Amino acid sequence: MTTPARDNIRWFRNTAPYINAHRGKTLVLMLGGEVVLHENFSHIVHDIALLNSLGIKLVLIHGSRPQIAQRLQRAGINSQFHKGLRITDADAMEHVKDAAGSLRAQFEALLSMGLPNSPMQGARMRVCSGNFVSAKPLGVIDGVDLLHTGKVRRIDSAGIHQQLNENSIVLLSPLGYSPTGEIFNLSLEDIAVQCAASIGADKLMLFGEAQGINGPDGELLQQCAVQDIDTLDVTDPQQLSLLKTARLACNAGVDRCHIIGFGDDCALLEELFTHDGSGTLVAKDDYEQSRTATIDDVGGIIELIEPLEAEGVLLKRSRELLETEIGHFRLLERDGRIIACAALYPFTEDDSGEIACIVSHPDYRGSERGQRLLRELEAEAQRQGLSKVFVLSTQTAHWFIEQGFKEARHESLPTQRQALYNLQRNSKVFIKALS
Repeated sequence: MTTPARDNIRWFRNTAPYINAHRGKTLVLMLGGEVVLHENFSHIVHDIALLNSLGIKLVLIHGSRPQIAQRLQRAGINSQFHKGLRITDADAMEHVKDAAGSLRAQFEALLSMGLPNSPMQGARMRVCSGNFVSAKPLGVIDGVDLLHTGKVRRIDSAGIHQQLNENSIVLLSPLGYSPTGEIFNLSLEDIAVQCAASIGADKLMLFGEAQGINGPDGELLQQCAVQDIDTLDVTDPQQLSLLKTARLACNAGVDRCHIIGFGDDCALLEELFTHDGSGTLVAKDDYEQSRTATIDDVGGIIELIEPLEAEGVLLKRSRELLETEIGHFRLLERDGRIIACAALYPFTEDDSGEIACIVSHPDYRGSERGQRLLRELEAEAQRQGLSKVFVLSTQTAHWFIEQGFKEARHESLPTQRQALYNLQRNSKVFIKALS
């Protein structure tokens, strides 16, 4: 029986693996000053409270550019820039400190809410701010003295970890402090990159106006490897800035950066707790990793192939058989979840190999993952000195023909494989020579 309550419970079951995967992990969230001005800001704060209650360690870094600009305009101060950096003189610095202090208080106030019948009821979160960022002046660039504009010198990672281990949310403002007692106006992106790398953050979350990074036709790019950033046809200045920040963070040691929209309600939770997320993932390597299977993967492979076994598309394999043959399997893994598999069984006496059990999860079909695994297994067969590969298929003949296989008689199979041929299934045989 289907009811709204049971639908919610089923959704919760599907979400539970992601909750478990993120518990104890450290996330750095970069929120520009534009985020605070948006009507969705309160929802983002509620989502942050939920993440904290789920055992995720959080460092929030807020910006203040529009707030600074507003204060300077009201004061009649015409701020100068050099190479995109604000030249912060003594007068401007007073407004920079005022904006940062006001925003920090606003964050702390919202994260202290505990209203009945709200997502933050009973949250009782502790927010910790402090002098975690040491800074130094940028100095003179191209003959221009940037005065009180600085850059990160050091992050007090030990101090931040101490607060995170006590379940506090750490809040950093775009200010840094020198050993001589000076205060410097810092770039939000500089703090985010240096902080995420210094504390060994598992993920850096970057909030922008768009849902993520858009391609040339306006389509959302769901993922991107760092080495592919320069090939993207992106023209939007803010999206280019977010990609630059993500690249710097990944090159500094952060495995994954997520670019999401601050105007989309639930975008943060959707990115972390659903299969496909909501924005654009930028990773050091391909988001979907290909690797050889291990004994710990047997359960995931069974979950993947059981539906096709029930339909008769695949020959049924017992757990015991899979455990014995697990070394022949290759997997595609996405965020810890097996989304595709295939196997290569060598028959060295016939100089050939059987490719079997090519399966993609239903949520990820139609994106050439089967082709990717097939190519990798063909390359592996060549490394083993095999000159051809073959498959047995009952329902996917056309797909294998498209991949360069040619139909053959079952008598052309290796002698050992002919002895195992199931006449009742009457599978068709396809062979492909390896160049």
